[in-house]
Amino acid sequence: MKIDPDTCIGCKQCIPYCPMGAIHLTDEGVAEIDWDECVECGVCLRNADCPTDSIIEIENPWPRSVRGLFSNPLAEHKETRIPGRGTEEMKTNDVTGRFRYGQVGMAIEVGRPGTGARFRDIQILTAALAELGIHLEPQNPVTYLIVDEEKGLLNPDVLDEKVLSAIVEFTIPIEKVPAVIERLREVEGQLNTVFSVALICKVQPDGSVPTVPLMNQLGIPLSMNGKSNVGLGRPYFEEASP
Repeated sequence: MKIDPDTCIGCKQCIPYCPMGAIHLTDEGVAEIDWDECVECGVCLRNADCPTDSIIEIENPWPRSVRGLFSNPLAEHKETRIPGRGTEEMKTNDVTGRFRYGQVGMAIEVGRPGTGARFRDIQILTAALAELGIHLEPQNPVTYLIVDEEKGLLNPDVLDEKVLSAIVEFTIPIEKVPAVIERLREVEGQLNTVFSVALICKVQPDGSVPTVPLMNQLGIPLSMNGKSNVGLGRPYFEEASP
């Protein structure tokens, strides 16, 4: 994103719309975008209603182009053909069958509006997971940036690029969850951003949720935002009860 200094009138209308706080007024009284902090989300362009149309969307070459692909909800990843961060929502499991009995799907969302995340921080997590022998979800755009799966290393070109957030996804046996949580606790202090962890598992035939007692044992309080998906519609797979 760029603001044309020749047409900007310094009305400040765009400033509150930037989720990264990357727009400010210069000494000349015109708006300017901090190039390093801008994540190319396009929020200012779509929502600020600039009276002089001074906000311009420019074509970003590689590697800066990954900023918009992860941060702009209208941008589509060519590899996954899914917009935004490009992950397939966990709530589609009743159709896709990605997570079976005895398995847990985990999603680590790195970054938030106002904070963002650089891929250098994301690599700390992917490298830590690789040490545990975890293979990332193949249809996740972060996975497409991996150049060394054994070590969990990302393409070095993107390490300093910043995005609103990105999601690291994988599926593991439920008994491996404590080891993953412990590893995340070990490396969290190395990150210059924030992250949250989401888990999904199938509800047992008796109505119990296996991750609940597991999280209690690990001393992790359950979020009030937890979901139960009812699985309406016809699934593409069938799985016998355990």
